Amino acid sequence: MKNTNTSFWQAALLMLVCSLFLFPENAFSVKKQRYKVSVCDWMILKRQKLGEFKLASEIGADGVTVDMGGLGTRENFDNKLVEDSMRVIFRKEAAKYKVEMSTIAMSAFYGQSFAKRPDAVRLVGTAIETMKLMKVKEGFLPIENPNLVTSPEFTSTVIARLKEVAKMAEKAKVVIGIQSQISASEMVKILDAVGSRSIKATVNFANIISGNRDICSELKVFGKNRIAQIHVSNTDSVWIQNDSKLDMSKVKATLDKMGWSGWLVVERSRDVKDVHNVKKNYGANAVYLKSVFQGK
Repeated sequence: MKNTNTSFWQAALLMLVCSLFLFPENAFSVKKQRYKVSVCDWMILKRQKLGEFKLASEIGADGVTVDMGGLGTRENFDNKLVEDSMRVIFRKEAAKYKVEMSTIAMSAFYGQSFAKRPDAVRLVGTAIETMKLMKVKEGFLPIENPNLVTSPEFTSTVIARLKEVAKMAEKAKVVIGIQSQISASEMVKILDAVGSRSIKATVNFANIISGNRDICSELKVFGKNRIAQIHVSNTDSVWIQNDSKLDMSKVKATLDKMGWSGWLVVERSRDVKDVHNVKKNYGANAVYLKSVFQGK
């Protein structure tokens, strides 16, 4: 009589092997983490370069935030991912080093004005199209120029434009996380005015600290469903673990209680005494965050 248990495990093994060959991009996503750590490719000096995945792996990050590229006076982002061949290569490289693409970012809008630039909505639309093609569900859009804290008169324009962005994001089934220096309560007003689940907040701890606000209180104001991602680092000074203004154990307890899960993105928090040492700075921050949020 044939051993049914043996047959079952043989079939299961065959299915696993087939899945690794047919879907290699999923081969490293076996263990699901509630919190995952990502780094920004422009901050590790690998903006839209294939080497970002190898470096992110060496740093110890689970993912990398891939930028759309520079903008300046161009009509479009300097985006290599418009090419089919480049998208294939990027996905293969990410799979090779077991690093996910956590976000498609539009860091150029740190310098460009989402409220003032006439083609801002169109440009965000190109990022949404890239997200769709790259199968990345979250995007990052900083709205800090002008600063809505000191220039609140641009708020209505921002809301109107975000409503247009929301339509594109909803159609593509992606989420755009917007970042601003305003308080959580003011950001919630904007999100509620836009009224779309595809427009959420990217919470930036450095902005909260510079505004003399409490991180955990702000997180509670946002609530679970309004947060896309969290930029957990502060401005450059010391590593996250040595920063008295960042209590990550308290942050984790707050997020646990809220029931939130998602990407924790390291943007800065470099040691100013050795600011250009990418592996040392980001490696230390990634290891520390994993020890707190993943128990590693």
